[in-house]
Parts: sequence; C-alpha cells; structure tokens
Amino acid sequence: MIRAQGLGHHYTPGRWVFRGVDVVAEEGRVLAVLGPNGRGKSTLLRILAGLLTPTEGEVTVTSPVAYVPQSHSSAFGYSVADMVLMGRSRHLKAYATPGRRDRELAAEALERVGIAHMADRSYAELSGGEQQMTLIARALAAQCRVMVLDEPVSALDLHNQARVLTLLQELAASGLGIVLTTHHPDHALHLADDAVLVLGPDDVRTGPAAGLLNAEALGELYGIPVATALVEGPRGPRLMVVPDLGPTRNSLTPANPLTSADSLMPAMSASQEAAE
Repeated sequence: MIRAQGLGHHYTPGRWVFRGVDVVAEEGRVLAVLGPNGRGKSTLLRILAGLLTPTEGEVTVTSPVAYVPQSHSSAFGYSVADMVLMGRSRHLKAYATPGRRDRELAAEALERVGIAHMADRSYAELSGGEQQMTLIARALAAQCRVMVLDEPVSALDLHNQARVLTLLQELAASGLGIVLTTHHPDHALHLADDAVLVLGPDDVRTGPAAGLLNAEALGELYGIPVATALVEGPRGPRLMVVPDLGPTRNSLTPANPLTSADSLMPAMSASQEAAE
C-alpha cells in the first residue's frame, strides 16, 4: 500500500539524512523503523505518510493513510471526543458537519482504544500518554487502510504499552498496514513482520524483522554491545534484547563515599564547643 524507491532526503544541500532507501508497507503487515536519535526515522515516516516530499526518489501510495505524530498540542479547548471526531474529516464534503454515523464511529474508536471514559475531558489537560491514546483513536476513526505512527508508546506506562501493541496487532490481523518507529527493539521483535534499520545516510537496511533484528545488527545500530535471550514470559517464551547499559549500581564503588552520620557527630560537637 506504500512503496518507496530510491528515497533520499536532505534539509541542507550536501548533508544527506539518508539515501537509496527502498521500503514497502504491505496490507496486514507491521513495519518497524529503528535507529538512534537524529538519524532520520521521523523524516522517513513523514515521507511515507505523504507529509514531506523527498529530495529524491519516489513514493507510491495506493490507500488512504492515517498519521499519528509522536506529540501534538492544541491551542483550542477541544474535548477528547471532538479530537477523535476530527478523524472523520476526510469523509466529509466541504463545509459539511459530522453526522450521526460519524459520531458513532468516533465513539467506537474511543471504546476500542479504551479511553471512552475520557470523552468529555479537555484534550489540552491530558497527560502526554493520554493524548497519544487520543490520537490513535482519531486515526482509527479515519478508517484508513494504512496507519503510520511515530513512537506510539514512548509516553505510555507498561499497561498502556501492552494495550496499544495488542491493538496494533489486531489491526494488522484485520488487514491494515502498520508503519511505526520505535526505540524498543523488544517491541519490534514482538510486533513487526518487517524492519528498517537506519544506521547512517548511506546505510539503511530493510528486511524481515526476524532476520534483521539480531544482536550483531542491533549492537552496530546503537553503538553498544547487545545480546538476545529467550525469556519465559506470561504467554510463553519470548526473544528479548539485552543491551549493555553499563555497570550495575551494586558493582559501582563511589569515588567520594558519603560520610556516615556517626562520623559527622564529633566534628559537629567540636564546632558547637567552639561556638560556645
């Protein structure tokens, strides 16, 4: 439903963000884009969503696309229900107002994401995670065939991360194409069929997630040692990514250990005697 060939983009002439990228987002499949900060993941996503024209290359889109940004703010006091209802705008004629069916579909999207209880709250007063859930509901209400999401669980707690990842799996199973960026390789291993690794301007790798997301490639991607381990989870064994985050706290020896309260007592007493 989205096919990109020979993509290249720069904001400053001669300083390419990436070049020579071929990407395909297919019906019923999840495509995860991974890479360090500042390597162009969001730029690539915006190009695939049709929000940004690439400097070179071509993007062919054959189905309507819904875009969910990483963060969003509104200068107006819209309710959550109204924000989700805005997803119906592509189905309305010029100057038309949403009808009964539009409101029903918006309500269904709120229910499916699990935020129907927040329908009357002000969007501007929500937490970042609650706003993210609202934007996902808005994308659902749009009834597009492709959903493009920029780090959809970055602001969510564990419970809501699981809820959103499960929802995306269900949407893919129902035939939607899902494209997302993530800083969590574990999520990509759990969710994605295909992956894109953005290592550098001339090194963007694409392929099946199961083969591409290995310890060697992820270590090269993030510049730290990475291992993978099979972990027994609540739903059975899962392959997890174990990055080297540095020494554990218990293994650290403080350079300047804090002085204990007992060792401070004599000094305090001497100071008090001098004051007297």
